[in-house]
Amino acid sequence: MSSADLEDKKILMVVAQRNFRDEEFFEPREIFEDMYIDVTVASNSTEDAEGTLGRKIKPDISIDDAIAANYDAIVIAGGGGSREYLWSNEKLHELVRNAIEHEKVVAAICISPVVLAKAGILKDRRATVFKDAACIKELKNCKAVYEDEDVIISDNVVTGRDPKCAEKFGEAVLEALSRN
Repeated sequence: MSSADLEDKKILMVVAQRNFRDEEFFEPREIFEDMYIDVTVASNSTEDAEGTLGRKIKPDISIDDAIAANYDAIVIAGGGGSREYLWSNEKLHELVRNAIEHEKVVAAICISPVVLAKAGILKDRRATVFKDAACIKELKNCKAVYEDEDVIISDNVVTGRDPKCAEKFGEAVLEALSRN
């Protein structure tokens, strides 16, 4: 796939305000930007968001102001902060559901596939999540078909397991975008 195929694409990357997993945000973002994809960053507010490893990013918009129709994909980084800031964020759930309704790509890595499960879009869909009993239980409770894989592409939904898969996850999002 060439950058020409993807250069007009727009991705909304979502991070928790605190304790997002640095690799799961910065590695995919670099992959997207290398393909000339326009990346917008959203979080709970536009104040600096800080990763688990200490890197910071200034979000462009708040999740509350994001509109799914403006993007070709929504990509949610993981990390411990996802549980606190994103799992139960109803506005984010609505954003994800809207993206699916508009046949956009939706992706989440580490513990953030729980956001997709809670939004109701993983029902009867193959998905992976960080190998943690509580995360796996959340997926199964929401009727996802859990599989212990690095990355799973199920139609236009991409899930990734952990920080070690961040690069592979970013490439899977590009693959899903190129088919969409």
